[in-house]
Amino acid sequence: MIRNTFFLFLTISLAIGMSGTALAAAGGGVLTDPGAMEGKHFHPKGKLPSEFTIDAQKRQRETLPFADQRDFDEADRGFIAAPDYKQIMAEAGHVAWDMASYEFLLQGVDFDSIHPSLQRQAILNMAYGLYEVLPGKIYQVRGYDLANISFIKSDTGWIVFDPLTAKETAAAALKFINEQIEERPVVAVVYSHSQADHFGGVRGVVEEADVRSGKVKVIAPVGFMQNAVSENVYAGNAMNRRLFFQYGILLPRSPFGHVDQSIGKNVAAGNLGLIPPTVIIERDVEELTVDGVKMVFQNTPGTEAPAEMNTYFPDMKAFWAAENITGTVHNIYTLRGALVRDALEWSKQINRAIYLFGREADVMFASHSWPRWGNERIQEVMRAQRDIYANLNNQVLHLANQGVTINEVHNVYKAPRSLQQQWAARSYHGSEMHNSRAVINRFLGYWDGNPATLIPLSPRDSAPLYVEMMGGAKKIMKKGRKLYEKGEYRLAQEILNKLVYAEPDNQDAKDLLGDVFEQIGYQMESPSVRNSFLAAALELRSGMPSGDIPKTTGPDMIRAMSTDLWLDFLGIRLDSSKAEGVEFTINFATPDTGDKYVVELSNSTLTNVRGFEAEDADLSIAIDRENLLPVMMGAVTLDEQIAAGKATLEGDRKPYEQLKGMLVHFTPDFEMMPGTKPSKPGKSDHSTFEQDASHLIETD
Repeated sequence: MIRNTFFLFLTISLAIGMSGTALAAAGGGVLTDPGAMEGKHFHPKGKLPSEFTIDAQKRQRETLPFADQRDFDEADRGFIAAPDYKQIMAEAGHVAWDMASYEFLLQGVDFDSIHPSLQRQAILNMAYGLYEVLPGKIYQVRGYDLANISFIKSDTGWIVFDPLTAKETAAAALKFINEQIEERPVVAVVYSHSQADHFGGVRGVVEEADVRSGKVKVIAPVGFMQNAVSENVYAGNAMNRRLFFQYGILLPRSPFGHVDQSIGKNVAAGNLGLIPPTVIIERDVEELTVDGVKMVFQNTPGTEAPAEMNTYFPDMKAFWAAENITGTVHNIYTLRGALVRDALEWSKQINRAIYLFGREADVMFASHSWPRWGNERIQEVMRAQRDIYANLNNQVLHLANQGVTINEVHNVYKAPRSLQQQWAARSYHGSEMHNSRAVINRFLGYWDGNPATLIPLSPRDSAPLYVEMMGGAKKIMKKGRKLYEKGEYRLAQEILNKLVYAEPDNQDAKDLLGDVFEQIGYQMESPSVRNSFLAAALELRSGMPSGDIPKTTGPDMIRAMSTDLWLDFLGIRLDSSKAEGVEFTINFATPDTGDKYVVELSNSTLTNVRGFEAEDADLSIAIDRENLLPVMMGAVTLDEQIAAGKATLEGDRKPYEQLKGMLVHFTPDFEMMPGTKPSKPGKSDHSTFEQDASHLIETD
């Protein structure tokens, strides 16, 4: 189980000339002893940046275009006010949002434990408060969550774009703009895409009754509901655990730990909700006028999210880029796990937006980062992002067609120098290393073409052979220390990783590998990569930290989950080894919705098909969908619903009892690095027939 700071992952610094207004917007304040933090590591076994890391950071400061301050000017432009609070409390009583914990970023210190480019991005994301995007018409509240919440003034109220992750932060943002500008009702909400930081706070800005009555419109792209729920269910538990590394959620906020999250500071740890949309944008390009505001929507499926759309306001010449264009190269492959995205399609949709809207837009704003003003600047940023995604796709495949493999390309592919010198084309959220491998994986798969890697041994099986052939632990440790002392960190990790897998109880080896990972992490520009190395170092040194994992789904998300999806997930939870030789057929029905399913167990596999009923079923189960929901949420068991007369079983009860005994309850506490937690398989869930609702909802 993991600490209650679950979604509070973030940031680190490099003070490159933020103006006084931006400092105020970021929460203000400077630590009284800037030098103290640089020499104080949060972990007793942690190391300061080595001379090699310091030299690497120095080279970055000398070669990157730090003289270009336009991003800082744009991030500061339109600032109206920052609230006098820096923490927002959740309804449950814990801190949902805390900007004050990142004030060390404003010290004016170049931290050698942070890649200078990443530190620059972390400071840009310290903007906190209310900003005017277009005078009297468009506003943003930034620094209340991972995403921005945007407000468009309509004839009679506000149209809200992307109401953040949590009810509490969204409500605070609405309250703040009403105090600073004028009290106006919310007349519509737009979900730009199907990730939780863009819809989860909707209950903080509107009441569901007003949506159902038609008083408030909720607008979303085609495919929104399916994709908002489905992506993280099937592999949700594994994604949850892997997220601990990508987002560094257990790392303290310090120059040695969690820094920025690339597209914002953090994700709020409050109540996540979902009100289904009432207006679906179906066509590729579709126009809609809401309360006097004309909007042209551009559906962009297959880009940053499976269901996503840009929006153009022709009367204002304002372009909303959703999360398709931000202040960073995004993830083609996100390290927590997800389907690989299509870099070429992403580029094509940006290109289409350029020719649809970009040639006349005067302002471009988005759900992350900061706006851009002036058509020349807008086209510069749009073309940079268009070209970096296209180059990534085209040049990686160019290399692949010359024989460069998935295990080599991350050491070969480099973005063109002209793009390297543009901040909007830097790889913060994504990285050249893992994005380039993702392109090959999308087109050619994980195999590099060498039969020796087609069916490789598991690391725990191969590592002892390597250790034996290298002369044992003492020789590896000696060589590993020499490589570490020479700054040859990637070579050091190659041999020390083998030793740790061969001897997972060798704490000296784990500590040394942790030291190596730490220096590599310090040098990474991408927070996702940095966090992964630093989180692994933390776990190697002291094992998995313990604590509670807050729920990140909630009733709204489970309510939106289809019965089909729930039944599919039961098939994933089935332990096939316990189903050997068992066969049965169950008719499963939800009478209130009229849905029927045939659920079959055969060949140690659980399948289901909708719309049919088996004549020779061993068992029939009937439960209204509204009574199934609390079972899916884990609030009650199906047995309890049967006892209460809310579900019926007809026929042989044995298949039901067998199925309960075959289901495994997943927990996100398995090892990511060997020897960091006692090995323990998932436990069988003998008491419930329920969906495990602890999976994570995508935010990147």
